[in-house]
Amino acid sequence: MSSQALWITTKAKGSLNPAQVETTLNALAAAWNGPLSEFLRDFPLGEEALIHLLAVSQICAERLQRVPELLRWLARPEISMSDRGPRRMRAELQGSSESIPAENFRALRLWKAREMTRIALREIAEASSLEDTTAELSCLAGVCLETVYEECDTRLRTRWGEPRTEFTVFGLGKLGGRELNHSSDIDLMFVYGEEGQGRVSNHEWHNQLAAQIVKSFSGGEPALFRLDLRLRPEGSAGPLARSLESMENYYAGFGETWERLALIKARRVCGSNELAYEFLRQHQPFIFPKNPTPELLDEIAAIKRRIEREIPADELDVKLGAGGIREIEFVVQTLQFIHGAKQAFLQEQGTLKALRAIAQLELLPTSEVRVLDDSYRFLRRIEHRLQIEAERQTHSIPDDPVKRERLARSLGFDSADAFLAEVKVSNERVQEIFDRLVASGTAMPVVNLDIFADPTRATRTLNDLAQGSVSFHVAPRTRQIFRKLRPLLLEELAACADPDATLIAIVRFVEAFGLRSLLFELLATNPKLLELLVRTFDASFFATNVLVRHPHLLEEITRSATLNRSLSLSEHVTALHPFVECGDLDAIRVYRQTQLLRTTMRDVLGLSKLTGLWQEITDIAEACLLAATAIAGANNLTIVAMGKFGGRELTYASDLDLMFVGDDFRAAQNLITALSIPSPEGVIATIDARLRPEGEKGPLVSSIEAFEAYYRNRAQLWEIQAL
Repeated sequence: MSSQALWITTKAKGSLNPAQVETTLNALAAAWNGPLSEFLRDFPLGEEALIHLLAVSQICAERLQRVPELLRWLARPEISMSDRGPRRMRAELQGSSESIPAENFRALRLWKAREMTRIALREIAEASSLEDTTAELSCLAGVCLETVYEECDTRLRTRWGEPRTEFTVFGLGKLGGRELNHSSDIDLMFVYGEEGQGRVSNHEWHNQLAAQIVKSFSGGEPALFRLDLRLRPEGSAGPLARSLESMENYYAGFGETWERLALIKARRVCGSNELAYEFLRQHQPFIFPKNPTPELLDEIAAIKRRIEREIPADELDVKLGAGGIREIEFVVQTLQFIHGAKQAFLQEQGTLKALRAIAQLELLPTSEVRVLDDSYRFLRRIEHRLQIEAERQTHSIPDDPVKRERLARSLGFDSADAFLAEVKVSNERVQEIFDRLVASGTAMPVVNLDIFADPTRATRTLNDLAQGSVSFHVAPRTRQIFRKLRPLLLEELAACADPDATLIAIVRFVEAFGLRSLLFELLATNPKLLELLVRTFDASFFATNVLVRHPHLLEEITRSATLNRSLSLSEHVTALHPFVECGDLDAIRVYRQTQLLRTTMRDVLGLSKLTGLWQEITDIAEACLLAATAIAGANNLTIVAMGKFGGRELTYASDLDLMFVGDDFRAAQNLITALSIPSPEGVIATIDARLRPEGEKGPLVSSIEAFEAYYRNRAQLWEIQAL
């Protein structure tokens, strides 16, 4: 055996993955001009670091086998001994001999693969800290995004001329926080300045730009980066890009707590600096409200519970599992959300920087900040080591004993058992802090009547609840029961977004219910029912009005066996059939309100996932539409659901976007009247038929031939997309 072969065998046997290391070293030695062992003797980061990388990263080993010259590049001290910022990365990329956009950005993909190998090697060699590693990975993604954006922008300017407004790209999530791992999705959001019309509308121009960016990232093998655009307003159902005004309208009217938390990490990655600054300035009160509500903690805890339910019980997930990375992020973001408006120092996108701010502001004990910091670093090291193997998005510690042992030893542990014991200790410490701070609500200050805008008026209202408008109308026993109920009620009101409005809603319901002593006793002895009632009033003015008009529905719905499950479309259709038989539109209106109230209660109880909630609301609307269609004699029409209705993503306040295909104009008119005519029981639905050809100027009903001709010859891009 030659000295070279002996050296390779020795190095492979001493590694964590002998077969993979031996294969790679043999391939390198065969392609090398001279003894490989001598070349690696002076390897800047040390021979052992390279061997370790080959053992734990199949993808890096395969790259070096395919392109041995990559090893010579890594051996240059100026390459491997220091980290890189965006300027240096751009300079090297632009110095490439290949055309960067050619062959669907082939040169950019090759450059990215080389940089990923360099960053992995530096992390394995412990030559870079966690912050340096994640910053470099984020910088790499940013340079790729900027390069693709500039090319797509140039192409579109050539095709459609100069845009009439600015455009910017925000990184959210780990990209926004400069915390990317070795296989992160890139969370993006596209924003343009204002609406306007040139050769094409600003909306079409910038949505086409966003679409080309997305296509460029996903085209070719492998994908440049995986893009995730679901954090934008309306998620997958919304346009890729929105104007600044559209963004403001959405967040002001429909923004949810999880969207506030997502925007904490928003950071401009490329595009207009000025527009990015204006967006963040405009949304500062939404991201960091001056008076955050305790409801936030329940929502965060509920989100976390939903995530945990999706993880198999026997899976060790370092990101999403109990005590994992996500719980640390939730703790940090909760404190940022609660205190960020008054403490600008907290408005950091990165988790570790925000933790340092939390420590300096003494929002958590120093010992707990240290636990969160240490655990975050430890869990991120595990996550990175899992992903370095194949640059695959995984966060689960492997079940396979050999892989688990290799992972443990690659992280410096003597055995898998010692490693798992350390993971368990870390998870328990984090979970204890999360449960105390978020799940139990102690992150919020203790409140009393100061929760109300007008404490004096609230006190008077609470007294009236117990005594009625004339004190002798309420029995002493009723007042006694209310004294037990009062602190429970105040505790629930303290968790409301609008305690004043919710208290007024409770007064209205109590007066409509009539039997105060019975109701007070029912609520005082059933805290879950009290919580449900208060949260329903707080969540929905619509639900409040339904319960005030029909107070018996509280008991009817909460005692129903179907509260714990969603009803199918066929079940709704069956329930509505008797009303169709007798042509009773009012009964359909009452049914719709009852079912939406039931859905609201399921929502506040956390019994519906968001997508499931949309499905439930859509099924109610569709069943009522079918019933009204039969009563209105419009069964000869083909009715096409569009927008959120078509996508089965209706929210509580959604209109029904409809198009009518056929030739019976009067039937369509009769149906719209039946659906939207107001009555004491409200309406069945509000109809929006403006998505039809020519919008409001076009005929309400068109033949299939007219639709086909319009979409083939005259439809705009957005109309085709709407289909």
